[in-house]
Amino acid sequence: MAEKRKLFEEVTDETRPEIAKGGIDRARRGARKGIRLWLMLLFALVVVMIAVGGLTRLTDSGLSITEWRPLTGAMPPMNEADWQSEFEKYQQIPEFQVQNAWMELDDFKTIYWWEWGHRQLGRVIGLVWAIGFFGFLAARRIPPGWTGRLFFIGALGGVQGAIGWWMVSSGLEGTMLDVASYRLATHLGLAFIILGFIAWYTMLLGREERDLMQARRSKEDKLFSLATGWTHFAFLQIIIGALVAGIDAGRSYTDWPTMGGGFLPPDPMMLEPAWRNFLENPGLVQFIHRMTGYVLFAFSIMVLLRGRRSAHVVTRGAFTVAFVALTGQVLLGIYTVISGAYLHVAITHQLLAVATFVLILRARFHAAYPVPQSVRGK
Repeated sequence: MAEKRKLFEEVTDETRPEIAKGGIDRARRGARKGIRLWLMLLFALVVVMIAVGGLTRLTDSGLSITEWRPLTGAMPPMNEADWQSEFEKYQQIPEFQVQNAWMELDDFKTIYWWEWGHRQLGRVIGLVWAIGFFGFLAARRIPPGWTGRLFFIGALGGVQGAIGWWMVSSGLEGTMLDVASYRLATHLGLAFIILGFIAWYTMLLGREERDLMQARRSKEDKLFSLATGWTHFAFLQIIIGALVAGIDAGRSYTDWPTMGGGFLPPDPMMLEPAWRNFLENPGLVQFIHRMTGYVLFAFSIMVLLRGRRSAHVVTRGAFTVAFVALTGQVLLGIYTVISGAYLHVAITHQLLAVATFVLILRARFHAAYPVPQSVRGK
């Protein structure tokens, strides 16, 4: 018979069931740290992918592979006959016939390796996602509510591959010497969307679920709304920047603050029908990018002033850092124009856009989930 306990007898740790020491929490939380590290690896790979994609465009290498072979395309040409076959395919498209007819096989190999590397990196990202997702799924280590989120990232990656080919195919026929700028903007825009989701999920997994639930009660709704608008505004500027890159509009006018000596570029509506000017007229597209940048900077000052009034020190710091990054991006954008969009300057401008976008997202996150601080915190 079990020994009866006194009414006020202390129960020691030895007599408490293990589940009271957090067994339930450990079972429900899954491999949060492991998944977060995996997402951070995916984040780094996507950033590299964006950089390689930018270099592929800046070196005019994007149309060097004229077929979409998701599986067999992983193997590069292995002998001289294979190289000659790939070169002959490239010789059939307008870019070679009009612009690169001077190329020999060795010249073609240079641009081929850039595009092959870009596509190969996409395959690596897909493989890393699949190994991580199905590995955590098989081990039953995905926290409750996270399976759909993590699968969603992989689905977006698959869509991105299809959009990449949709983009490339626009430059293989007709009179196009490059890919369509709006398709390039779609491709880059989706890359930033994927990056944004990965960053957001990484931030969520960086804190325990119970901490997030508690922090949500202190959410600064107005500041969060402003940060959401800031995120969308920055994303819009990135899309317009992709339109600039797609038609090399950054090299069309290299004076600042004027364009061709005036406020407006010469002949801003020279193309017919009129809507084409907003996608294909280098002067007008660069002008729109400049003006949007000025308005974004002014809006950012307002967001900063509101963010600096936050009651939470980490939130204030997040908004300050994001504003500093955006200011640097504006200044670098001006220098990119003045320098004629040199390759290393242009790619740095693109990478700083990534950093700025993610830091704005981080500020938004801290407005939604403020970090608790002591009573003395200021």
